[in-house]
Amino acid sequence: MKRDIRSLRNIGIIAHIDAGKTTVTEQMLFLSGTKHRAGRVDDGSTTTDDDPEEQQRGITIYSACVTFQWGAVNVNLLDTPGHVDFTAEVERCLRVLDGAVVVFSAREGVEAQSETVWRQADRYAVPRLTFINKMDREGANFHRVIEQMRNRLQANPVVLQIPVGQGPAHVDDPFRGVIDLVKQKFLTYRDNQVVESDVPPEMQEEADLWREQLLESLYDYSEEMAMLAMEEKPIDNSLIKQTLRQATLARQIQPLLCGSALHGMGVQGVLDAVADYLPSPADRPPVTGTDPTDKNRSVERAPKIDEPFCSVVFKILPAKTGDLYWIRVYSGQLKTNSRVLCPGQDKKENVAQLWQIHASKKERDGQIDVVGPGDIVCVIGPRYAITGDTLCDTRDVVQLESICFPEAVIEMAIEPESTAEKDKLLEVLEMLKRQDPTFRAKENAETGQMLIAGMGELHLEVVKHRLLRDFKLNVKVHKPRVSYRETIAKAVTVEGHCQRVVNGQTLFAKVKLEMQPVPDIMQVEVRSLLPPDKLPPEWKEAAMQELASRSQGGGTIGSFPLSQLRVKLVDAESSPEASNEIAFTIAAADAFEKGLVEGGPVLLEPIMKLSISTPDDYYGDFIGDLSKRRGRIVDTDNRGGITFIDAEAPLAELFGYSNAMRSLSQGRAGASMEPFEYQPAPPEVAKSFAY
Repeated sequence: MKRDIRSLRNIGIIAHIDAGKTTVTEQMLFLSGTKHRAGRVDDGSTTTDDDPEEQQRGITIYSACVTFQWGAVNVNLLDTPGHVDFTAEVERCLRVLDGAVVVFSAREGVEAQSETVWRQADRYAVPRLTFINKMDREGANFHRVIEQMRNRLQANPVVLQIPVGQGPAHVDDPFRGVIDLVKQKFLTYRDNQVVESDVPPEMQEEADLWREQLLESLYDYSEEMAMLAMEEKPIDNSLIKQTLRQATLARQIQPLLCGSALHGMGVQGVLDAVADYLPSPADRPPVTGTDPTDKNRSVERAPKIDEPFCSVVFKILPAKTGDLYWIRVYSGQLKTNSRVLCPGQDKKENVAQLWQIHASKKERDGQIDVVGPGDIVCVIGPRYAITGDTLCDTRDVVQLESICFPEAVIEMAIEPESTAEKDKLLEVLEMLKRQDPTFRAKENAETGQMLIAGMGELHLEVVKHRLLRDFKLNVKVHKPRVSYRETIAKAVTVEGHCQRVVNGQTLFAKVKLEMQPVPDIMQVEVRSLLPPDKLPPEWKEAAMQELASRSQGGGTIGSFPLSQLRVKLVDAESSPEASNEIAFTIAAADAFEKGLVEGGPVLLEPIMKLSISTPDDYYGDFIGDLSKRRGRIVDTDNRGGITFIDAEAPLAELFGYSNAMRSLSQGRAGASMEPFEYQPAPPEVAKSFAY
């Protein structure tokens, strides 16, 4: 895989569901010569959606990687899901990408998952360009999408192309092509070839206005451009492109293009923009990690071949011949039959084979001997690493930032039809947990039931189908249930005591805790504010370990996991003769339980953010239905006969909502939802769990 690192582009296609990501990917593969024809989502012939579930549903579920050449650049492209239930696939991909193409539908505009993926890209500081797709659809509105990007995403889109016409062939002014504002040419598309011609006279004035806006928006990022403008001298296109690239890499702007991927219109411009404006691995800053032996010491790795090797595992695919570990190399070289260290597990790993990836599989004839900075490849051999772990040089160790995944919000019970299948089920569930970091599986200690948890109904439905179809497991699946959390209503200060005789020995310890609800944190935060000389280290450690253990347990309402809670150890008393680790373990447990009771237990329920699009005729029905579901309307927007509703509602009231939505609108409405936050549940809901 010898290549100039500056000619490499690691990019992802991200968007809301149905914006056209997979179609854009197919056109890129076709235009680059990788495929002889572009596949279609509707007939299940796409390269990256190769799972039977994806082909049946017409959606992307699993991220897939394809590699192709475009001009002088090599592109590693990751196609990601748009459905919120599979947002972990987006999260893991953005962690390892250098740039992204964000796709918006010209009709629907900025939708709920558009905001989610934009925030994810912000979190990982990923430069991006934008593509307004489906300009040939009924209701397409180029200007409205730009305004939504600015208002809802706080984006700074810089328009490089404007559409000529909008909508399908039967409207008065259908979409026919684009005007390239840099080249100042009218681009039309015939048989997937770009035809350049002069700007139509009737569009010249509008094109000049947009061109002036483009130049003005770049003066802030180039003194040379600003000086030429002041002197009223012409600005060369090469300088415009250079400035666009610099501002894009600095994440100050997002170049914006438009077209219709389904009809092969405009994707050529996106590929050119990927080559011109998105970063190579060499353009990205060095990655920063920590020294595992000294967490306070930061370590940098530059994307150079002579640096010590380091990489991140961002996806694991179980396989009978050995799990496939997808890694992104950040520095150094990795060769086959070598040894690396996984500091997260404190284990050495073997690297038996290296493969290029095609879609979700090893590429046929794609086995390679060595990889370097920027490469995204498949490794066979490791056994202990999990998603987010670092693999690095055994002699020069670094631990890079892991990948944060959202918490599961829905769970259901699953059981094998026979005890003989139980071991196989447990084995398969463990494998699925390695593959999908947002999937959870655990056995209920009280009922003996196996509980699986995920990001939504569709997520668990896909898991269920895999168990039945791929693994031939006869399992019974029970109705999904909400994954509630618990916290306390008010801040309290409590004391826990240990004054008892154990095995003839008198034990004494006293601890004081401050416990308070903190809506901004999802877990339980345990801190010690004790002065260093207050207790011997081993006694303090015993108390802190017990508090940490209790914080991982359940609350007092329904034994649901604790959340949004801060616990501080503020004082302690001991006796030289009667105190030890056991005494402080008992006292800490006593204080923690008192705090949960005196603080007033509160049940927290997951609230979902809903984005609904419905014909105006059914708007009132949806408002009434949401009211019955304890929903709250956040915003409504009417766009050409279609009303878009943004709402928030408890997950408990939204089971089966897709069926209800179809019934309300005779199948003409669409909706998506994503986890938003946890809020206190009404008293009647909490009472239903009271023992």
